[in-house]
Amino acid sequence: MEIITDKTLPACLWMQAGVVAKKRCYHNFSCTTCRFDRAMRGVCNNNLELLGNGVKLISKKQKFVFWREKLRGQPLYNRPCIHHMKGCIGYKNCPKQYYCIDCEFDQYFHDQFKVHTFVKPVEFTDIYGVSLPSGYYLHVGHAWVKIEDNNYVRVGIDDFASRLLGVFDSIEVPLTGKEVSQGVPLLKAWQGDNFVKFKSPVSGVVTESNPVIRTSCSIVNKAPYTDGWIMRVHCKNLKKDLKNLLFMNNSIDFMKQEMENLMTVLENETGLMAADGGTLGNDLYGSVPGLFWNKLIRRFIK
Repeated sequence: MEIITDKTLPACLWMQAGVVAKKRCYHNFSCTTCRFDRAMRGVCNNNLELLGNGVKLISKKQKFVFWREKLRGQPLYNRPCIHHMKGCIGYKNCPKQYYCIDCEFDQYFHDQFKVHTFVKPVEFTDIYGVSLPSGYYLHVGHAWVKIEDNNYVRVGIDDFASRLLGVFDSIEVPLTGKEVSQGVPLLKAWQGDNFVKFKSPVSGVVTESNPVIRTSCSIVNKAPYTDGWIMRVHCKNLKKDLKNLLFMNNSIDFMKQEMENLMTVLENETGLMAADGGTLGNDLYGSVPGLFWNKLIRRFIK
């Protein structure tokens, strides 16, 4: 198993700007849900208030400034675009002093590239052949959540479910504008006469669906965490929803337990003894005789 450490995580924007010496990002640059970012902004706002009242700032804490302000004081060649800082693009300067609302490239990026560039996990952990990306949240019903900016998230089906059930023939996705609720069936996927319902990992409004899914569901099996995303959702109470999801070590522990349970099912239902160090193939249901679709759904797609 590949172990995730701080060194494998990207540097926080505050660290990249040189405001703090050492801080890694655990939230995939979703600053709105980050307690550290909230605390730093509070300190910086307080420092501005002190300056406005004519107080001389002396302590190290009082010298903190917003990361954007820190970078605005740098020459153009040393002001990286925020999309580069987040690891979405190669190096590009910021000519707009980090006023992204006035930036044509920022608008172009969101219109043309966001679908493709958000899906770049920092690191994967391998659990008996099943992958888990660092920074993604996981629902116990095997749907994942990838946080974006401004309370938007991407939703998909995890690697375990896609390997367990194989390639789907079709996936029914809610229409844009549809309200969804955490823990309520959201996606209905078909394989022949069999179907499975995946529960929504978050509550919110569907704002976009992956057009590739309509013509090629196999992408979910091939790239469940990247090009195989299912939909984009705007969540009004994202912080509350995230408390009910698994993250980082909790996700890893959960997936280990699921794999152990699966090995037990294989031995009990098919007589197949799971060898130590074995991995899960791409279509367990379709390749192992003796497995029953409904039993797998009830046991694993909770």
